[in-house]
Amino acid sequence: MGSKGNYRCESCGREGLISREIGLCYSCVKSSEPERLLAPHRRVRRALALPEEIPRAEEGVPCTLCSNECRIPEGGRSYCGLRENRGGRLHQLAGPDEALAHTYYDPIPTNCCAAWFCEPCREGGLRRGYNLAVFYFGCNFDCLFCQNAHHKYLSEGTPIALEEFVRRALRPGVRCICHFGGSPEPQFPFALRASAAALEEAQSKGRELRICWEWNGCGNPALVRRAAELSLESGGIIKFDLKAWDERLSLALSGVSNRRAYENFSLIAREFLPQARAKGHHLLTATTLLVPGYVDEEEVGRIAEFIAGLDPEIPYSLLVFHGDFAMADLPITPLEQAVRCYRAAVAAGLRMVNVGNLHLLGFVRMEQFEQVAADT
Repeated sequence: MGSKGNYRCESCGREGLISREIGLCYSCVKSSEPERLLAPHRRVRRALALPEEIPRAEEGVPCTLCSNECRIPEGGRSYCGLRENRGGRLHQLAGPDEALAHTYYDPIPTNCCAAWFCEPCREGGLRRGYNLAVFYFGCNFDCLFCQNAHHKYLSEGTPIALEEFVRRALRPGVRCICHFGGSPEPQFPFALRASAAALEEAQSKGRELRICWEWNGCGNPALVRRAAELSLESGGIIKFDLKAWDERLSLALSGVSNRRAYENFSLIAREFLPQARAKGHHLLTATTLLVPGYVDEEEVGRIAEFIAGLDPEIPYSLLVFHGDFAMADLPITPLEQAVRCYRAAVAAGLRMVNVGNLHLLGFVRMEQFEQVAADT
């Protein structure tokens, strides 16, 4: 053991940026069996009294809101923890009429991943307005590096009725709604219904109200399609957190497959992006967190190639990592890694590439980073 994040891989003995919780280097993650990769998630979830794995009971009650497609056994809970099988019936901690969430008013554009390209958020746009930030409790992923891990403490969530949500969304000065968390997929029935109601009410009053989503993207495709319709109609943004390209790396970092995220990303790009482009609207974007030692230029390059293959004008933001939750032992993304990943995304053909959380690297503006990337 040396400096922060400098450990030996339990498999090959290599020393480098390795999380103690995962215990494996990037190369060994890609060659390990899923059972080994999921073991850290079971430990973490056990301590939080969450189901240790996706329930697959043959006779269980099905839930189809996300790609986990839980089949919940009698007395058991869904992977997100929000649904229970009680006597063969699905009992929900959050349903279509009530959410388990925390809301607050965020001055635009202080905490928006799309602020660097979204015209309404930029100088002279909606800077004096507010975003109704909706933080949902529960998640269909189990990211060991989660930056908002308090969503796992479901008992701390506040029930919010649909009518109250609409009232908050129509407060004077609110220009957009951002659904995040956790991730909104486990509470899609409420999020979609409440968004449609708020948008309809806003339109009846001649007000502009954008519906935006920040999610892992692994929702039921039919529900993702409905969310995209609301964002297209309102001028909102859909942000996918594309966490990894390699399937095993996704299991190691997030506990589940993220293949559905790429399928849903393609769905929106094919079915909705042309209409958005015709309106001059950036509907779709993606981010990737640069986890030290794991999400390198190879991962970013493959993700960027995928995005560019759909549309090279889709904005892509690389986020500088800081250690949190079960991966707090890792350091901030090294500058050299950020530069290599940025170059890989540009080389893949993407025309709009940003690096977020630059303050962690000592930069104030993207132009400063670009100059460093050009000089090194």
